[in-house]
Amino acid sequence: MAVLPVPGWQLQPSAEQIPLSTNYITNFNFLNQYLPDTYEKEFERYGNRTVASFLRMVGAEMPSNSDQVRWAEQGRLHTKYVDCTTAAALAANTATFTVNDPNVTAIAIRPGQTVMVSDNATGAANKAIVTAIDVALGTFDVAYYEAAGQSVAGAGATFTVWIYGSEFRKGTNGMQGSLEAEDEFFENSPIIIKDRYAVSGSDMAQIGWVEVTTENGATGYLWYLKSEHETRLRFEDYLETAMLEAVPAEAGSGAATQVVNTQVGDKGSEGVFHVVNNRGNVWGAGFPTLLADFDTIVARLDRQGAIEENVLFVNRDFSFAIDDMLATLNGYVAGGSANSASFGLFDNDTEMALNLGFSGFRRGYDFYKSDWKYLNDPTMRGGLSPWAAGATTANVITGMLVPAGSTTVYDQILGKNAKRPFLHVRYRASETEDRRYKTWITGSAGGAATSDLDAMEVNFLSERCVCTLGANNFFLFREGI
Repeated sequence: MAVLPVPGWQLQPSAEQIPLSTNYITNFNFLNQYLPDTYEKEFERYGNRTVASFLRMVGAEMPSNSDQVRWAEQGRLHTKYVDCTTAAALAANTATFTVNDPNVTAIAIRPGQTVMVSDNATGAANKAIVTAIDVALGTFDVAYYEAAGQSVAGAGATFTVWIYGSEFRKGTNGMQGSLEAEDEFFENSPIIIKDRYAVSGSDMAQIGWVEVTTENGATGYLWYLKSEHETRLRFEDYLETAMLEAVPAEAGSGAATQVVNTQVGDKGSEGVFHVVNNRGNVWGAGFPTLLADFDTIVARLDRQGAIEENVLFVNRDFSFAIDDMLATLNGYVAGGSANSASFGLFDNDTEMALNLGFSGFRRGYDFYKSDWKYLNDPTMRGGLSPWAAGATTANVITGMLVPAGSTTVYDQILGKNAKRPFLHVRYRASETEDRRYKTWITGSAGGAATSDLDAMEVNFLSERCVCTLGANNFFLFREGI
């Protein structure tokens, strides 16, 4: 049996820039002798409608006093090149290799170092010692330790070369040259996020018959209070979702070149999804539903930062897929593996309430699972869920793996190395101005007396950006390639 598409869920927003007719009583007809039964309290049919929680769980907030946030991330400690070529023939005792790896300005190989040389196609390998280098040309000469010489012909082949040590003769000079540490530098720019709610003084004096409430616990019979509270909650959600979804405005794009409205922004920012999609790891084949799939993920994490503990923030389908994968390891499940195990206490007694979900597992690393409401909410990314027709595209994000803990970076404000969460928000602030979360009231109603406008205007503002440190340790799970 499948869930029928009709009736579905309502996506029409209740927030408008004009008063809704449903918000006010329009029929004050007392000639009708019958009094209807009324439920005075508003029914919360959608439960908690907010989606913000992710960054509060995994990140932190800290001030910044610049239009740009920059940080440095460590490079690799050891030297390895994966695109090296040589014209040396099969069984040659010596060879000259050219390093063709991108973004290599000066090779970090020096005479006297011992290297492993492996053919990328066949895996055939030799060990050799470096005899000479030419930094300008990006080449180095080697002499093989094996009497049989080079194990494959160099013509048309590419090689991987990495350093594993060095060897020198007695009474010789030290190592020629030295190496300088090279960092990768990243940056992001804060964006200004705004919202506003306005209500006239007359409407503020209008009582309603429905008792309204919001997720933050505010209750009352004044509709403008409900609308103001919902505006505040909506703004707080946008503070998080903007940090997730923001993208930089590319040169020549419509956002960067538009002149129709000079009030709106034109630069964008690098959100978490954008950064991980470009600098992190991406799983683009639906859900990893087999242990072999997670073995592939673990193998990639081994090649990255090898963070011991990781949290999987997933949508409902992905969460069920993980539960089903782990459940098949149970000997009581049909098709259980040869190494089946019985989960739970008391041998899963039939009188015991059965928990069909898993909160985590260990496979090389510790993986903890958490449902992500943002990916399930139909008014947000939940509307792009894989069950939608034709939704097998790279835009459908089903989850993200976030490393737990913190990393060390150089903080320009502190002027020293500091521990920072892998994900954290930087907001603009100084001794006189704090733009983390600003709200102020203008007009002449509601206690404000700033102008002759017969209304109350509640303004919201924040200026912030998100820093995704060590994006190579994150995994983005997409439905499509």
